[in-house]
Amino acid sequence: MTASAWRLTDDGPAPEPGPKAESGPKAEFGATPDTPPARSGSTTRRMLVVAAIVVLSLVGAGGFAVAGGAAALLPERPEGCNQPDRTVTLYAVELPRDGNQIRLGYGLTPQTASYPGPTMEMIEGECLAVTLHNQVPAATLEQLRTDPTHPLGVSLHVHGVKYTQLSDGTAQSFSYVPPGQSRTYTWYAKKRDRAAGTPGTAGYWWYHDHVVGGPHGTKGISSGLFGGLVVRRVGDPKPDRTYMSVFGDQQSINLRRGAAADTCDPVNPQPGPTCIVAKKGERVEFIVVGIGNDMHTFHIHGHSWADTRTGVVTGTNAEADQVPTVDNKTLGPGDSFGVQIVAGDSVGPGHWMIHCHMQFHSDAGMYTTMHVLDENGNMPPGGGHEHSATSSGAAPAGSGAGVHQHK
Repeated sequence: MTASAWRLTDDGPAPEPGPKAESGPKAEFGATPDTPPARSGSTTRRMLVVAAIVVLSLVGAGGFAVAGGAAALLPERPEGCNQPDRTVTLYAVELPRDGNQIRLGYGLTPQTASYPGPTMEMIEGECLAVTLHNQVPAATLEQLRTDPTHPLGVSLHVHGVKYTQLSDGTAQSFSYVPPGQSRTYTWYAKKRDRAAGTPGTAGYWWYHDHVVGGPHGTKGISSGLFGGLVVRRVGDPKPDRTYMSVFGDQQSINLRRGAAADTCDPVNPQPGPTCIVAKKGERVEFIVVGIGNDMHTFHIHGHSWADTRTGVVTGTNAEADQVPTVDNKTLGPGDSFGVQIVAGDSVGPGHWMIHCHMQFHSDAGMYTTMHVLDENGNMPPGGGHEHSATSSGAAPAGSGAGVHQHK
């Protein structure tokens, strides 16, 4: 790849391309040329541009080092992460379509890929290496591409935790995965540093594609390439169940709407992206994320939660009294937060609605249900799907919200 499209304006003719990088992730500079004579300011600026071209080309090869490999110019891992503590393998695959809408998903195996993808969990201080295998056909990525010059591939871009440019998951940093290839991304859940006044990375985040369709991954996100990330502190209570609720355009929850957002079997409900179910007394965690272009609110009937970064109340009584208790929270595009509740706390089993409180959004089908079973695991009465998102029960053409073809 070249970078000759940009240059200093007062340099005269565009500079000649610099030397090509060797292939592979450890390409190095070759022998150092003899010391050249003194250069004019204009020539020096041209050389800087050539050097930048070399840098960008070498980044495209997966990283580079200075001569002799003595010091990395672009570190592979963020500071504090000497070696990954754990490794995870992730696959990006094409899923059955929703009508005419292309659907993609991440999965720990190709067979278990879904949207949202699997929830990742980390503990502050942990370093995680995630190897992404791109099994999405090139022809499918071509259909989603909005610019014929944009590269074909998928990526992982994560929010909240630390990573270097080589794990940014963007086209401009060349940190994406072409069809049929793989790449390892390194995430570091940095601890709180009291001396430096930095807050750490504990909280509720998400990861997503940043390449499919164009440089911002808009088509990748809208096709299903997203998932949740929870970073816990040592000692934080772990919930019994975790669900991800992604509120997006066309009044969708997890790219579904109305009855398609809640497919729980009334006799044998199985937890998943379209079946939020828990026994009374279980601790339930929600990772709430906004995508697309609209503002929403997240509201759960019958339950409220502590509005903290980790969903947990800690500290003295006086400190806990300063924590807001909410049951409705505003959510913008790219926002994420966490909710921890005890299912049925003081309200008992039931079918508790989850929806956007922008009224025309919920009227159009932006709702689902949390089914709280009794202590024996029995579904309470009621909770049917007699209503539909529209008078005809149909979603707008191409929205993918009317039917759900993959769980």
